[in-house]
Amino acid sequence: MIIFGTRGYLYQLAVLTMVCGWCGNPAAHTLRKRVTKFTLFFVPLFPFSTKYATQCTFCGGERQIPKEHADQLLAQAQGGQDGNPYGAAQQRQHG
Repeated sequence: MIIFGTRGYLYQLAVLTMVCGWCGNPAAHTLRKRVTKFTLFFVPLFPFSTKYATQCTFCGGERQIPKEHADQLLAQAQGGQDGNPYGAAQQRQHG
């Protein structure tokens, strides 16, 4: 008897602040990668499906995005502005 099937894995790649397309609020969004792997005797062997999505932490709305867009968002999150992973710090001029 051969036991085979699939198993899903969910990876959180980054957290970004964006305006949500569903609720319109500027909120944190998680960038997620969902990988489905073929298993044989409960051992994952190879991935056969990879999907990327962003999810709003305010309303829970989720939107699937292409890999190229996910790569851009990941680079933006890792690089940030001037190496700050959370974006540029607000600077105020005192006059």
